[in-house]
This record gives sequence, C-alpha cells and structure tokens, in this order.
Amino acid sequence: MKMRTRMIISFAIIALLPAGAMLAVLKAYLYVHGKTIHDLLSGADAEFFGDAAVSILIILFLTAVILIGWTYGTYVSRINLLAKAADRIRNGDLDFTIESRGKDEIDDLAESFEEMRARLKENTAEKLRYEEDQKQLISNIAHDLKSPLTSISGYAEGILDGVADTEEKREAYVRTILSKAHEMNTLLGELSLYSKIDTNRIPYNFAHINVGAFFMDAVEELSMDLENKGVTLHYANYVSDDVEMIVDPEQIRRVINNIIGNSIKYKSADPLAIAMRITDAGDFVQVELEDNGRGIKREDLPYIFDRSFRGDASRNTNIGGSGFGLSIAKKIVSDHGGRIWATSNEGSGTTMYFVLRKYIPPEVPAEESDETEEA
Repeated sequence: MKMRTRMIISFAIIALLPAGAMLAVLKAYLYVHGKTIHDLLSGADAEFFGDAAVSILIILFLTAVILIGWTYGTYVSRINLLAKAADRIRNGDLDFTIESRGKDEIDDLAESFEEMRARLKENTAEKLRYEEDQKQLISNIAHDLKSPLTSISGYAEGILDGVADTEEKREAYVRTILSKAHEMNTLLGELSLYSKIDTNRIPYNFAHINVGAFFMDAVEELSMDLENKGVTLHYANYVSDDVEMIVDPEQIRRVINNIIGNSIKYKSADPLAIAMRITDAGDFVQVELEDNGRGIKREDLPYIFDRSFRGDASRNTNIGGSGFGLSIAKKIVSDHGGRIWATSNEGSGTTMYFVLRKYIPPEVPAEESDETEEA
C-alpha cells in the first residue's frame, strides 16, 4: 500500500472517530433521559443540535482535508522527488542537484542523497581520468618504444650485414644498442611503478643515511652518463657533514633522475647545464636542480606535476618518455613527508625544488644521560 493511500485512510479515521464518538455520547444522553431522536429533534434545542452536528462534521472534514494536503505537499511530494533522484542515479545520470528545503528528517535524507550523488560523480570522474591516464601512458610508451626498437634492429642488422666493418664501429653500434635497451628498460620501469602508485604499493625500503654522502654518490653515478650526452653537472653541498635523513635511496635517486631527465627532454639548442645544490632548510634538507633549458610557460607551471602533462603538445621523437616522470617524483617526495615545486622563466631555464625531512635524534632525558656517564 502506497503512503498516499495510507494517509487518506488514516485521516478518514481521524475524521470519523470523533463523529462516531459524538453519536455515542448523543445516544447515551438520550438513553439516560429516556428520550428518542424524534423527541430531541422536535424539542426546543433541535435546531441547535442539528446545526452543531453539521458544523462539527464540516470542521472535521475540512481539518482532515487540510491535514492530508499539507502532509502530502510537505512530505510525499519530496519523497517522490527523492525516488526520482534515486532512479536517475541508478541509470547513471549524476548531472543534477538534490536540494533540501528545511531541517526535518526528509531534508536529512535529501542531504545524504546529495552527498552520495556528489561522491559517485566524483568517483566516476576520477575513474574516467584514471582510464584516460592509462590509455595515455600505454600510448606514450608504445610510441616511445618504437624508436629504440627501430634503432636496436637497425644497428644489429648493420653488424650482421658487415656495415660495421671496423672494431671501432662495432663497439659504437653495440654501445648504441645497449643505450637503447636501457631506454626501453626505463620506460618499462615507469610503467611498472605507475601501476603501483595508484594502488599505493610502491615498495619503499627506508634507510638511515648521511645527506652529503648520499648526494655525492648520486652525482657520481649521474656524471658519466650526463657527460656522454653533452650535459654539464655542477654540484654544491651546503649542509653540515653530520646531517642525516631516513629515506629510500633508490626512490630518491629516481626523483633526481626524473627531474634531470625532464630537463634533457626539454633542453634548448644551447649546451645543457644543470646545477644541483643541497641546502639546509631548518627541519628539512632542500634539493635544488636548476637548468638553462627552454623554461616553462607561466600558464603551464601549475600543471607540470599532473599525470601525463606535456608542455609541448606535439609529440615527436625528441620528446619521449611516459609523461609521468614529474608526477611520479611528486608522489615519492610526498610519501617521504616532503613537497616538490618549481620556478621557471620561459627561455632561460627552470629550477626544481624538493625538500626531505632531516633525521633528528630523540633527546635523551638528563637523568638517563647522567646514569650513562656514571656507568
């Protein structure tokens, strides 16, 4: 039975019960006084009783009608709106708003419906963005794998066909094949890491390390590869020798490599120079990576850490990679309790910054310190 039918029956009963009670009282009155309806109607009070009875019945009827209309207009129509909203949500239509009018139970329900609709819409949009990012990632990597694969195939055929007819040529061909294989491995590594980012399953292995020693090792690893690419790397450490931090060394190296790799992708025609500076920022260690590349447009700067963002809309073989390098760097730095940002001047270069928390040893209470000295 629908609510509207139940309400009509309920208010009909509300109207009929007083009328029945009034008739019962009248009947008892007649019984006590030994009179009949005829006696009552033929007496002096007949007209009064008749008018009173009719008036009461009319008042009861109008009251029931008003209550039915008021309740139906206030509650049932709003419940019907919520039912229609639920039907639209079930059919996947989330582009509407459920408004609440007051502060009763129906409005509480409407607010819950609206929160549910908004959350579903947000989750749906996020899912679509995720699917689009996955498509973009696969498309980027598929495109970028073609170039090294073609090079590997070409140089391997050159060796087999005898084009590399000297030891120097064969060594150069093999080095190129090895370099392209490393390129492919890097792309596949980004694909693997990206799949772990969205499920928050990046395999961190945190270690207690010295800041100066770690960054010096990282620079030494980078220097030879960058030198082969014609990139100059300047390094300066302004942090005390005893400063330490707890990080995953491999993932922080990935952050540095992704930032420098991004500088190489978007370098200008001039020889690329990169400066790495390590500075003390209170409770943090700040890493600055400055290049003299083409820079980033002002309108693009807020979005460079977004997934698959590319400042240069046209894809070509000179700008490769998955397009997720900086977003991966941001995720890793955030998971270490730090943050990453950038400043840039279009045409003159970009500076990337990220900060990592220092390791601050816990303070030993004075009493424990004294006991240790006595021992």
